[in-house]
Parts: sequence; C-alpha cells; structure tokens
Amino acid sequence: MKLLEVRNLKTYFDTREGVVRAVDDVSFSLEKGEAIGLVGESGCGKTTTALSVLQLLPKEGRIAGGEILLNGEDFAAKSEEELRKHRWRDVSIVFQGAMNALNPVMKVSRQIAEALLLHEELTEEEARRRVLALFDLVEISSSLVDCYPHEFSGGMRQRAMIAMALACGPKLIVGDEPTTALDVMVQAQILALLGKLRREFGMAMILITHDLSIVGANCDQVAVMYGGKVAEIGPVGKVLRNPCHPYTQRLLKAFPDIRGEREMVQSIPGFPPNLVTPPPGCRFSPRCDAAREICFSREPAMRCVEPGHEAACHFAEERS
Repeated sequence: MKLLEVRNLKTYFDTREGVVRAVDDVSFSLEKGEAIGLVGESGCGKTTTALSVLQLLPKEGRIAGGEILLNGEDFAAKSEEELRKHRWRDVSIVFQGAMNALNPVMKVSRQIAEALLLHEELTEEEARRRVLALFDLVEISSSLVDCYPHEFSGGMRQRAMIAMALACGPKLIVGDEPTTALDVMVQAQILALLGKLRREFGMAMILITHDLSIVGANCDQVAVMYGGKVAEIGPVGKVLRNPCHPYTQRLLKAFPDIRGEREMVQSIPGFPPNLVTPPPGCRFSPRCDAAREICFSREPAMRCVEPGHEAACHFAEERS
C-alpha cells in the first residue's frame, strides 16, 4: 500500500467572481521515503494541493471531489476533530516565510514544545528535552533554546520550522517553498538538511517550488502543474531529460543551464488562465506555440510516453 494517494482531487474556492477551480482533477502517489516536487507558475495549484492534503484550506475553500488517502485512510472524509489527531503525527508542513509562521512574542522552543504537548503524553521537562534533541537534529545551538524568533537568522528560523514539523515523527512532510527569501548558500543548507532527515527517518516529502533545479536535486518524482491540473508527471530524470508537454519544455527554457551552451533564457508569453472561466480544451493552448485545432476544443487526457512518465497533451507521443 502506498503511503499517500491523491485521486482525482478537486479543490474549489467560492468567490464573488464565481467558483475558482484551483485544483481540478489532480492525481499522484507517494511511497514511504519518496519525494515529489510540485512545480509551476504562481497560481497553478501547488500550495492548494498541499493544503488540501493537510486539510488546512481557508474558509472559502472546499474539497469538491476526489480522495486523499494517507495510509489507506481518506483524509477528505474526516472531521476536523479527527484530523487534529493526524496533523503533526502523520503529516506536517514547513511553511514558507518562517518569520511569519512563528509567533513573534513566544520563545521558539516553547512553540515546538506546544506541538509535542498537544500530541504526545509528555511532561514539560520531557518536552523540553525533546526540543533540545530536535535543536541538535536540525543543527541549532542549544544556547538559543530560550530565544525569540527575531533573535534567529532567517536560516535558523527555517531550521526551527523544520524541527517543529519533525517533532512528532510524521510519515509525510510538506515543504511549501521552504527556502523562500533565503540566500543561495542558506537555501542549499536547508535543502541538504531536509534531504538528510528524510533519508534518516524514511519520511516522504512533497516539495513545492518554482525552481526545477531544486526538484532535480532533491526529489524522486516531479508533477508539473498548470491551471490547476497536472500537465506532466513522472520520475525526475525522465521528465527533465525528456519533457513531453509544451509547458514543461517552456519552463525548462526559462531557466539558465550552466552546463550547456550559453544562451538567453526564454520567458513564456501570455498569462496563466482565469480559473473561474478556464479556456476550453487544453488550458495551456492560448500560450502554446505548438497548439493545433484540437488543443482549443478538446481537453487532453493523460498519455503514457514511457513507463511511469505521463503528459496531458494530445501530441505527447510525438515529443517523446
């Protein structure tokens, strides 16, 4: 049995303008210890997909269809009271922007201890010892145990968020752009730490990012999302070496390749679709320079281009 199975997930938001189909028929799965990267432009549904897994949607959001199976249990069918027992213990999250995610008037160690006291039968003394052990695990000096968030550097705050996410030994951890606003060296350290901890504890991970190079270096699978849907999915090596969806191909051209020939990066013309009234057919067709007549009228199904590698494009096989 797979650790996580997301099947035909639909997550909608009710707004004044209409129903926003933020996640529309998304499916993927994860084995124990496996990592998947969700990539795409802002607004493509990456974070909403992850928040749906944790059932942490804002009040305007709702699961409109599909299943979210964690260890065979459907999270989408659980009550809020039932979900509280699973968050942090079975699945946890490292939010982007650690300064905003941490309470500025509460000691960092106390915030981590609260997660432990809520889910584990520990005394205050036992919880503090666990916090010190977690500080050591994420390479924060124990001398900082009684400090407030503003006394930590950006990298240290992000390490503290990772410690909080690991506190109850979850089987799945979500990293929602965990290196946002950090400099390149600190980004590398945080990603290396997450990879080390994932291997050490056998955790699965969903990594949300705009950066395909981060996915290539840290994930086993990649799901390229566009307009609330999965455009292409498969093992990282196969998708990055042999992209079969025009959107994936354009994304790769938008990043510089330090090993290949020197050439200008290419932006993707146009704008992402309005998810209240998405275009008919393929949602990428208005921006696709390879679109044909069928692309504007018929939505493409997922097509297998090689074992484990699929793309939602009418002509995926031609590009494989």
